Amino acid sequence: MKNFRLPDLGEGLPEAEIVEWHVNVGDTVKVDQVLVSVETAKAIVEVPSPQAGVIAKLYGDAGDIIHTGEPLLAYEGEDEDSGTVVGKLESSGKSEGRDAQQDSFIVGAAASSKRARSNRATPGVRALAQQLGVSLENIKGSGPGGLITNDDVYKQASHQKQLGDAEALRGTRRTMAKNMALSHAQVVPVSIFEDVDVGEWKKGTDTTMRLVQAIGKACAAVPELNCWFDGDNLSRQLLNEVHVGIAVDTPDGLFVPVLRDITHRSLKDLRQGLENLRESVASRKIPPKEMQGATITLSNFGTMTGQYANPIVSPPQVAIVGAGRMREKVVPYEGAATIRRILPLSLTFDHRAATGGEASRFLGALVDALSKPN
Repeated sequence: MKNFRLPDLGEGLPEAEIVEWHVNVGDTVKVDQVLVSVETAKAIVEVPSPQAGVIAKLYGDAGDIIHTGEPLLAYEGEDEDSGTVVGKLESSGKSEGRDAQQDSFIVGAAASSKRARSNRATPGVRALAQQLGVSLENIKGSGPGGLITNDDVYKQASHQKQLGDAEALRGTRRTMAKNMALSHAQVVPVSIFEDVDVGEWKKGTDTTMRLVQAIGKACAAVPELNCWFDGDNLSRQLLNEVHVGIAVDTPDGLFVPVLRDITHRSLKDLRQGLENLRESVASRKIPPKEMQGATITLSNFGTMTGQYANPIVSPPQVAIVGAGRMREKVVPYEGAATIRRILPLSLTFDHRAATGGEASRFLGALVDALSKPN
């Protein structure tokens, strides 16, 4: 058999989740025929066949995680896989029944989540887990080297009986969880807050677009926050163009498409660009590249509720702007207590890459840009 390994689906994405197979074992396929739909970097991608041939084996079922470089499927024919054999990979139940059909994978390919867990349990423990309906993926082994023991399985079974089965995160929520953990491990966050009086805005002002344009002006005034930071090498790259990641809330989880080169585009063009991105997110057809390359992020959580937040910086970016819910407040205005419309702002920045003074000046420039009339 000739293995077809999961290719890099966009700028080094490490893995993909199988959504749906479009072929079965024994099918004859043509070049560029869609083989499988996978989800990666919050987008659903269709993987085409690199060659014509007959499908001999499928690796993984819907919901399984396949890492880049691991076998995805195999074609009939002589083995042309040049990878060094270092282990075994279980095949999908869709190929040759549910028996333990196996094949090799290459050096350096990360083990799939399911295989990594099951390899840390003896056959007897795996049999016990199957009997009790316990997933080894959810167990942290207490034995030597993380080996899962019978006691671990019994404890998990008791836990499941009391609380019900845990739901494994999939797709967008899984990606979000990993990104948040990465941020927590790599960023030294500091948040500062300010209110801006937007009482001079005209009725019907596009708040999101005003925020995007204000971010562009603040980046021009304080470019130190429009940069990428390499924490491993303690280096930073100041960027000339401003690409704003826009946090978009959906039932499936958080998406952050990128609105590009915002300082050289008209308000109308920016609004249309954002609508196009949101439509792509809603249809789950947004290409991975459209959610990569942001230089700074905007979280306009105020469209729902909340005044202030400490939004999460996504490396290698160093800053994220949060906009709270606009409301009327009694504030001093021209020497008198006056009811004015106030927009609360939050700025979180990576203190390794930017100083408190730079962040304060950035927020000041943001307030100044937003306080001006349309």
